[in-house]
Amino acid sequence: MLAVLDLFNENRLEWTSEEMMVELGYSRPTLYRYLKTLRENGMLANINNAGFTLGPKIVEMDFLLRRSDPLVLEAKAELAGLTAQYPCTSYISRWYRTKVLCVESASTTGAPEVFYPRGRLIPLGRGSTSRAILAFLPNRQAKPLVVSCLEDFRSVGFGDSVEDVLFRLREVRKAGVAIAEGEITSDVIGFASPVFDAGRTPVASLSITIGDEWVNPESRITIASDIKAAAARLSERLAILKK
Repeated sequence: MLAVLDLFNENRLEWTSEEMMVELGYSRPTLYRYLKTLRENGMLANINNAGFTLGPKIVEMDFLLRRSDPLVLEAKAELAGLTAQYPCTSYISRWYRTKVLCVESASTTGAPEVFYPRGRLIPLGRGSTSRAILAFLPNRQAKPLVVSCLEDFRSVGFGDSVEDVLFRLREVRKAGVAIAEGEITSDVIGFASPVFDAGRTPVASLSITIGDEWVNPESRITIASDIKAAAARLSERLAILKK
């Protein structure tokens, strides 16, 4: 049943039952039983009896999640602090399964430098946000992910081979901050550091995107230091909550 919900993504927002059967390989009775349950629960909604989209229960759950997710609640002060200090957009992005997902953001201006609102997946192979997480994953976990999006890494000059990328990620790990220039949006620089809870595996990434006209060699060092410090403070608070 969860596999039905997994079909929906940014590139495919609507599905018919026939398309679902082809994609999932379920029998008609099995799929219809799942669809009936998901529709009655509000997880799916009908489109003029022709297909399905995600339903209102998703919105209700997101409302509750915003008020209960420790990562979101604890990150708000850091996001506000960064946008007060720099003309930027700040993000907290959660690592789950093999995905990086923006879960909260704040912006100095009405036009965010990079449009990744809450709920939108962030590319693994481009930009500082995902890189700050990948750099701190165990090699056995990071390597298959690098393989899966090697072309993206190549396209932004972050390495021509898997070993090249892994070497660059080790450099990010040593620095404690990832910096990416113009990889997702031209004339925009991204800075990101990992966020941990009680363990050493990253659970999220704290990042900002800022127009390159606001960054010079001195401010580049300062911004990187401020991002690392903000991520460290957030990690400390999350670790305390885990105890």
